[in-house]
Amino acid sequence: MIIEFEEKLLAIIDERIAHASDDELFAGGYLRGHISLSAAACEEEGITDLDIFKQRIEASLNDARSELTPADQVIVNGLWHELLAHA
Repeated sequence: MIIEFEEKLLAIIDERIAHASDDELFAGGYLRGHISLSAAACEEEGITDLDIFKQRIEASLNDARSELTPADQVIVNGLWHELLAHA
């Protein structure tokens, strides 16, 4: 179930590439890493609950917030919430 949801999130990111701004391309690439790493961790631990998967992604983003400028954090968080709304 998590793998399917991961694939759906990544497909939405991929669909946006053709018309995405540079900021959106950056945010999409950045989110791809957090989504894939969280999916792999859940799979390794036998976690199948989508809510836990989403929490893992949000925790990963939160833990890495010092990597981004405040403006980039807004862009990444905005895209993350868009993905959740469309997935």
